[in-house]
Amino acid sequence: MTPKLRQSGKGWVAGKCRILVIFVRICSKFVADLPHSRPQSDIRGSLAHARMLAKQGIIAAADLVDIERGMAIVSAEIESGQFEWSLDLEDVHLNIEKRLTAIVGDAGKRLHTGRSRNDQVATDIRLYLRDSIDDILVLIKAFRGALVDLADKEAATPMPGFTHLQVAQPVTFGHHMLAYFEMFGRDAERFVDCRKRVARLPLGAAALAGTTYPIDREFVAEQLGFEGVCENSLDAVSDRDFAIEFTSACALLMMHVSRLSEELVMWMSPRVGFIQIADRFCTGSSIMPQKKNPDVPELARGKTGRVYGQLMSLLTLMKSQPLAYNKDNQEDKEPLFDAVDTVTDTLRIFADMAGGITVRADNMKAALTQGFATATDLADYLTKKGLPFRDAHEAVGHAVKAAEFKGVDLPGLTLEELRQFSPLIENDVFSVLTVEGSLASRNHIGGTAPAQVKAAVARARQRLG
Repeated sequence: MTPKLRQSGKGWVAGKCRILVIFVRICSKFVADLPHSRPQSDIRGSLAHARMLAKQGIIAAADLVDIERGMAIVSAEIESGQFEWSLDLEDVHLNIEKRLTAIVGDAGKRLHTGRSRNDQVATDIRLYLRDSIDDILVLIKAFRGALVDLADKEAATPMPGFTHLQVAQPVTFGHHMLAYFEMFGRDAERFVDCRKRVARLPLGAAALAGTTYPIDREFVAEQLGFEGVCENSLDAVSDRDFAIEFTSACALLMMHVSRLSEELVMWMSPRVGFIQIADRFCTGSSIMPQKKNPDVPELARGKTGRVYGQLMSLLTLMKSQPLAYNKDNQEDKEPLFDAVDTVTDTLRIFADMAGGITVRADNMKAALTQGFATATDLADYLTKKGLPFRDAHEAVGHAVKAAEFKGVDLPGLTLEELRQFSPLIENDVFSVLTVEGSLASRNHIGGTAPAQVKAAVARARQRLG
């Protein structure tokens, strides 16, 4: 954190309250939401720094022993909730340093040698964010696994595929779920790629120009598991593009969540009735006893806008900052923490919710009779018989009009009626006009044939490991 706001009167109180909010967020994110076996980010960075100082002879070996002993006590106090935070000490970093000094004396005062809060907080954020990415990747994997399980179960369940929200062609529900499996797979890839740029060490840049002490930054990077060091001290302390990139990946993931949410809400509607979602993810109405509202998908759809807002906040925060560090960057924590909270909470509940989806196969199949879903199959049939595709397209268009006039789907037309539109049509046409025939004919990788969906499920399980 940066020094406290120099305000007076009500503004001073507001500034103090703001710092308290940041305390709460950092304490909860550095400790409560992460596995307790993972040390707090600030302490982890400080210990690596102290070991480097001792290795380089900048502090005595005895000081390192005291610092490690004191930090173990501080860490235990934070994890147990017994640590006493003080607003008078401005930020998390000074709170920890003050407590360390109270425990071990002068050794605690030597810890800050060769660093600044500018490179210290930049390191803490990267440590926190790297761990958050790892957590998110685990959650994405669990969610994708739930989608694969659902796809496997419904690999042969036919449903309408839509374009423009109009019935287009038959697909299977399993195939539809695997589309989201692919989307969230690309999301995972983006987080993995982002992690490479997050895992670069700012520590050693000090305030902005580096330090006069003979530090070993590569040693600290190795201690913290970073992939390298930030090569320019000005850039190391002042840029937050890694946080913007992370939040951008969050926004893309939430866009995919929102698309799925929109479909779940629509499919839950009695006018559609394709699925039911388990009661624990829905609520009733305070006045209408018959209602079952898909609250979780609706909330996720709404929270997508929240993450978009956090991305815009960070972009706007950085857009006019001159080098190097500026107080503006105190505002980077809340958008970043909120994006992490929102994505992790959403993924956690969606993985659970996917297992609570019940498919109403009869309604899906009935919907396939309402939009001439096998019209393209008839056009393909005629093309395979030798008719140019454009002519086949025109002939099927006339057949669809005739079926509309008669009030039936294409399979409801007799052979004689169908032959009015092309003499190439023979009795075998009805095998391609069925939903099952349409699905089975798309038997190639990426196709919706049930056999291909099963094969895609098998590949998906291999990819998940």
